[in-house]
Amino acid sequence: MVEQSAAELAEPFTFVVGMDGVLRLAPRRSEHVACAGGAVVLSAGEISFIREAHRWIVSEVSNQSTGYCPDGSSWAQVARALDAVELRRPSGFTHEVVFRRCTDCQERNIVRENDFVCVFCGSDLPAAWNVDPTS
Repeated sequence: MVEQSAAELAEPFTFVVGMDGVLRLAPRRSEHVACAGGAVVLSAGEISFIREAHRWIVSEVSNQSTGYCPDGSSWAQVARALDAVELRRPSGFTHEVVFRRCTDCQERNIVRENDFVCVFCGSDLPAAWNVDPTS
């Protein structure tokens, strides 16, 4: 963090939590898959920090990653990774994105306003998370 410019610190960072539970950061315009070195991850998204009382804290964190499409339940892994480096954090994703794969056309979708309909083919999307980035 201390090596980043003021402009870079003003934007969210791309993050992944690797299978080893370690939080990895990259500049916002980085791809999550590149940040993870192409590996499978426990979670991914965007994270913002602010300086408070001489220390960095997490101000916002989301699971917004179209490369991995992590479920909201991946928050537990994010929380553990942040706790491991002693960063104060919110109690959950401050912006949770709902991802589903269409079972008909296989496209990945972002579900908006609880409308579980595929934007590509109009089919109903499953209620449960079903996006496996390795498939």
